[in-house]
Amino acid sequence: MTSVQRPQDLPTEVFDWGTIKWGVTPDRQSGAPLTVGDVVVYPTRGHDEHTHPDSDEVLYFVDGEGVQTVGDSGPIPVAAGDFVFVPRGTVHSTFNTGWRPLRFVATYVPGGAEAALREAPDHVQLPPGEVPVWVRS
Repeated sequence: MTSVQRPQDLPTEVFDWGTIKWGVTPDRQSGAPLTVGDVVVYPTRGHDEHTHPDSDEVLYFVDGEGVQTVGDSGPIPVAAGDFVFVPRGTVHSTFNTGWRPLRFVATYVPGGAEAALREAPDHVQLPPGEVPVWVRS
């Protein structure tokens, strides 16, 4: 596998709340010690509270605005340029409060936590090149 990963060459993980393209994962790049993905949360959507028992997570917000919870923090406003650290095993969630997509880069250390997302009941994996369709609710 090449060291350069282009979005059009990667599958898209689709959920009711948004999409993820995992650019680096331990199962895709042999020996990679982490996972890095491009996450989009649709307007007025967010994902349920959850934990990653074996991985720390770092979020870097690229575009949009929303709220993040970490443990018992309550909703913390987040926007482009913000970083959030989520220690392993800590309950957290992300919600888009804006009118445009909320986009961030998610990193798991060590990698592998992304595998649990494939078990979500709303998960669909689109092949590389297929574009997800946003549905108006």
